[in-house]
Amino acid sequence: MNGLSGVLDDGMWAALAGLVVGLGLFVAVLAWVGVPARVAGRPTRLSSGRGQRVRRLVAASIASFVVLLATGWVVAAVAIGLLVALWDRIVGSSAAERRAITRLEALASWTESLRDTIASAIGLEQAIPATAASAGAAIKPSLNLLVDRLRIREPLPDALKAFADDLDDPSADIICAALLLNARLRGPGLRDVLTALASSAREELDMRRRIEASRRSIRRSVRIVLGIVLGMMGMLAIFNRPYVAPYDGVVGQAVLAMVVLLIVAGLMWLRSLATPSLTDRLLVFTGFDEAPQPDEISR
Repeated sequence: MNGLSGVLDDGMWAALAGLVVGLGLFVAVLAWVGVPARVAGRPTRLSSGRGQRVRRLVAASIASFVVLLATGWVVAAVAIGLLVALWDRIVGSSAAERRAITRLEALASWTESLRDTIASAIGLEQAIPATAASAGAAIKPSLNLLVDRLRIREPLPDALKAFADDLDDPSADIICAALLLNARLRGPGLRDVLTALASSAREELDMRRRIEASRRSIRRSVRIVLGIVLGMMGMLAIFNRPYVAPYDGVVGQAVLAMVVLLIVAGLMWLRSLATPSLTDRLLVFTGFDEAPQPDEISR
């Protein structure tokens, strides 16, 4: 009976310690990301993103508590909690690249639509609003802002600059640069230029899709390796406790912390292999930057 009560006391202390560590982890990460504000009306993308962060923090706290209750290892509980909370940053996510591919596809389709509309012998100011309704969802909000700027009589070059800043995409800058030059110089040949840009965007789209498919296999390998390592450690900690008993002490926890850091370093290295490199934008405007006029270029 004394042994049983001692085991129960140890379990209660472990559960209490797990609860304290989980709550501390939850509060620390919540203080880092901020508390989502309640906004009346339909939830926006920002509020839904914050809600997802809060749900992930709750899941991280629960996972940390379960690991501490099962193993009694504080380092493992903190590591699992951080892994759940920062899963996308540690393992990697293709969401940003998928959004970029979707935006590029919408840009290519809009460029083709703009080219076909200009072929009807109408000006660029009329062609842009005419193609906004059928544009892809990835660029439609920015395109609607461009149309609104044109409706309030904002000069077309300034509206195109703002449109490029709204999209904030290197591929979009090339298309916006061609439109900006035509808006300033009013020369012929815009239809041929848009045809070439649409073909170039389609080629880039195919290339990025192939690259993303290869990077997806790297992310899958990272998840498999991580699952094997965590599964093996969990099985040993639960079913073969004497084998991992050296990790119970302070020195063992320090060694475990070093092992966790090495695993995290390896995961971050693998994640860097699957992360696309950022490309500098072509059009970067400041408050005093102005495009050179034709007479200035001739001089």
